Amino acid sequence: GGWGSLVNPTGVAACRRSGRLAVVHDGKKRIHVFGPSGSCLQRFGERGDAGNDIKYPLDVTVTSDGHVVVTDGGDRSVKAFDFEGRGVLAVREGFCLPWGLDATPESEVILTDSEAGALYRLTADFKKGKLKKCQMIRSQLISPRGVAVSQTSGAVVVIEHLKAQGQNNDSTRVKIFSAEMDLIGQMDSFGLNLVFPSKIYTTAVAFDKEGRVIVTDICSQAVICLGKPEEFPIFNPLISHGLSYPVGLTYMANNSLVVLDSGDHSIKIYSS
Repeated sequence: GGWGSLVNPTGVAACRRSGRLAVVHDGKKRIHVFGPSGSCLQRFGERGDAGNDIKYPLDVTVTSDGHVVVTDGGDRSVKAFDFEGRGVLAVREGFCLPWGLDATPESEVILTDSEAGALYRLTADFKKGKLKKCQMIRSQLISPRGVAVSQTSGAVVVIEHLKAQGQNNDSTRVKIFSAEMDLIGQMDSFGLNLVFPSKIYTTAVAFDKEGRVIVTDICSQAVICLGKPEEFPIFNPLISHGLSYPVGLTYMANNSLVVLDSGDHSIKIYSS
């Protein structure tokens, strides 16, 4: 309950300490923070042109030190807020189109730049509002969007969006990198054909606490487990009904799986 106020949501993230959920969407206040039971605790991030306003939010993450970090496709920046909604940092330098992001246990932020085809690691002192470092850690990716970091191994998984000739042939590719950023596994839309006959189009990705890769698939309206990096890819559907257009995915500290459904503008929480 309580999710009825979302408009075309694009990203969801969980605060591991408090159980709060941050969602970015297309409403007047871009960021909504919900309590574990679904009540809306906070709304902030005005739609607008001021420095701390958010023009077009693409994704969100919550750092372990309690900051909400958003990619803004409108002015191609990364913006951080505290849970009271105060803007603490905006990073505009050097990005072409920052898209997906996920926080490491050390409160660093791994983010994709879809236009630059790159992956960055952003280190900041959010409490002081100071950017320490923004380092490119991988390049030559193809329109990378969704990204997730394993909280245990530090492995990173990225979704690339591949353009095809002709209409409606776009596809996705899931790539897994070790913590040292070596490519250790990949799967394109047809890579599961032997185990799973239909095409997969992936919009969101997460690691569960055992380090397995979990993805959304908008073709089958499902959430699928692809296994750990070393067994990748296996095929294990976790949720295969009740979703219309899953675009976001995150795990809460109690291991509940949160799915952001843009089809009916809702958040759906599944116990593990």
